[in-house]
Amino acid sequence: MKSKNVSVGIIQLACGADTNQNLSKTIERIYALAKEGAEIICLQELFRSLYFCNVEDHANFALAEAIPEGESTQIFQRIAKELGIVIIASLFERRTAGLYHNTTVVIDADGEYLGKYRKHHIPDDPGFYEKFYFTEGDGGYKVFNTKFAKIGVLICWDQWYPEPARITSLMGAEILFYPTAIGWELETSEQTNQEQYNAWQTMQRSHAIANGVYVVSVNRVGIEDVTNFWGGSFVANPMGSVIYQASHTDELHHIQTLDLGKIEHYRTIWPFLRDRRINTYSPITERFLD
Repeated sequence: MKSKNVSVGIIQLACGADTNQNLSKTIERIYALAKEGAEIICLQELFRSLYFCNVEDHANFALAEAIPEGESTQIFQRIAKELGIVIIASLFERRTAGLYHNTTVVIDADGEYLGKYRKHHIPDDPGFYEKFYFTEGDGGYKVFNTKFAKIGVLICWDQWYPEPARITSLMGAEILFYPTAIGWELETSEQTNQEQYNAWQTMQRSHAIANGVYVVSVNRVGIEDVTNFWGGSFVANPMGSVIYQASHTDELHHIQTLDLGKIEHYRTIWPFLRDRRINTYSPITERFLD
């Protein structure tokens, strides 16, 4: 089967309180990746700030910005056009007064704003009080036809659910990107930490297998309040094999070349899409079957 290579870059960083410094660090890594040949670059979730969802504080709403009119989107449009790259950037979106989303924008290699995906699944756990800040996405799942690949973008908590990955893949995505901010609680045991990380990675690898697509998950590192963000960004091929895994602690950027031509190979050998019994799946739309 004919090869179709695309070079994907990821950026895994620790964030600080200075949003402009976080932006500058990220831009520096984008330029480095572009120089090294990256064509699509994905940033971690909410890269411009500390993970503010560890507390419920109305002052944090000041971190939000409009999309695409806001500063971050405008900056990345200029950079994407200058470097000829696709940028996937996770932002805190102010939609209107009192209405906010956890949103990822996709900018094509000519600087065109292709659109945004608003996070659908919003967690509410100790240290992750996202329902205080974010309204559930209402725009549906999205596929973006970029210069280099058809990509699907989901966000963090979405990664635990098979349905978004399936739907996005059925819409034609060749690569699923998951900008992420997830970590361990400082007081948990090493055994618990490893169990949680393994579950997180295994779940996303299963999306790659079930749908015959590449999965790229990009997490942050560093200790913020009670959370030790576990890094461990990784790339899985359409059979779920981890072809790259990052450190749990280090700031880094990395390029991984993906052969999109292999998607047809894997889907032919393992014809999961062919054998789907779609006429039996209607119960999935129920909350629970009593």
